[in-house]
Amino acid sequence: MNKRSSEENSISDVLKSFIETNKLQNGLDKINVRDAWKNVMGPGVNNYTTDVVLKNSTLYVVLTSAVLREELLYGKEKIITILNEELRRDIIKEINFK
Repeated sequence: MNKRSSEENSISDVLKSFIETNKLQNGLDKINVRDAWKNVMGPGVNNYTTDVVLKNSTLYVVLTSAVLREELLYGKEKIITILNEELRRDIIKEINFK
């Protein structure tokens, strides 16, 4: 039997280290952004959303409603702020609605 080292790490520290070592943060950000969009925007907007993709620091959102697209353009900065608050990091710098 091996002895355990006396150095103890929390699970969150081990996971952070694993994510950094394996360069997984970008992939996790892409998934987290999709979830944040669904949570923040609610079912009304999600019914008209067909795709949400994060590339670099730009969020690309594909919508099926031109009217909704125009409405969301007016609140672009606020949406960025709310999504970044939901993500607890400044990941999104720009949003592009298609």
